[in-house]
Amino acid sequence: MVFDVKRYSLSDKVVLITGGGRGLGAATAATLSHRGARLVLADIDLSAAQEIAATLPSGHGLALQCDVTDFNSVQDAVLRTLDEFGRLDVTIANAGVLGRGGTFRTLTPERVSGVMSVNVDGVVNTVAATLDSVISSRGQIVLVSSVFAYINGAGAIPYAMSKAAVEQLGRGLRVELASHGASAMTAYFSLIETDMIRQGVDADLHVSALLSAMPKFILKRIQPQTAAAAIADGLERRQSSITVPGRWRPVAAL
Repeated sequence: MVFDVKRYSLSDKVVLITGGGRGLGAATAATLSHRGARLVLADIDLSAAQEIAATLPSGHGLALQCDVTDFNSVQDAVLRTLDEFGRLDVTIANAGVLGRGGTFRTLTPERVSGVMSVNVDGVVNTVAATLDSVISSRGQIVLVSSVFAYINGAGAIPYAMSKAAVEQLGRGLRVELASHGASAMTAYFSLIETDMIRQGVDADLHVSALLSAMPKFILKRIQPQTAAAAIADGLERRQSSITVPGRWRPVAAL
């Protein structure tokens, strides 16, 4: 299906962001709000979501407690969204964790499962709970993946595994949603300067040591606002994917 070449206006669109209380989620909420969207900030930390919602224009922010690993919790957030705004146009499956770094032999299966439960099961739950609403509004689903979906993930193998799974979900969704007039976009980012990276990379000597062996351009970080602007631009253009920084596109192609 070929979409209308006109830009997808974000004005008055209702956007649900998981992990919306901090980092990329909070930055994306601010950016989309400036473009006229109404935001639902779903986060396991309700107080963090409330703080961000309070910075948005009156009536344009709703904070909800949500555990993405629990399908019922995500479903409840969707019902609250529909009660408050009457519709849901865009879902941004952003909630994720880095997990403890180290070589795979130092990890336990439980630690691997902990990462996968948030980064894969959480995304699946988010998509499943919001899919009908997004289709009904001919809207969009955004899946936050990572360049670690296709580069060597040594030192953070569970994280890389999870982001590769998200990438494949996005590929399939794009095809399935097209016939409904809806769409899916996968976002590939390098390291974003957030608490997750500061606590999971900077504070972990093992991860820092492993990453130090990589080319310098891999380690260059981007600001949350830069990534958020790319998401907003991608939504307005109904892109199937975005990659930030752009230097990663040739790497992905290879």
